[in-house]
Amino acid sequence: MGAWDSGPFDNDTAADWCGDLDDANPGDRPRLIHAALNRVADEDDYLDSDYACEAIAAAATLAAQLPGGQPIPSAYAPEFLRGGSSLQVSNDLAALAVRAIDRIMADDSEWRDLWQEATDGDSNSAFNAVRDLRTALSARRDGS
Repeated sequence: MGAWDSGPFDNDTAADWCGDLDDANPGDRPRLIHAALNRVADEDDYLDSDYACEAIAAAATLAAQLPGGQPIPSAYAPEFLRGGSSLQVSNDLAALAVRAIDRIMADDSEWRDLWQEATDGDSNSAFNAVRDLRTALSARRDGS
């Protein structure tokens, strides 16, 4: 994983995924977010880091669309969001994103293993960013 920081968009895979999302027809973007989240949430084998990076970027994109969602300051985030555009997404995506994040943070995840090795433990800025996403998405899922 070519990462330059610990944010959801701060790695090569997430930046590439965001570029693909920007290039997609606006009506196809919710489907691409769903696909990235679903691929991870339903993975039974050891979770590949690239899939995890895409799902984290998808979850962050979704979280930014929630009422009260935080603006995305990263230059590598989807350009259409940084430009003020929005997405029409279904409410069930928040629950899917929470499932995907739980899967990413499970023991059999390459993303988790790589960040744990890089920071020597469970407390690091990448884990904290993903946990914050989960909190925001859980509030939406639970109807808050």
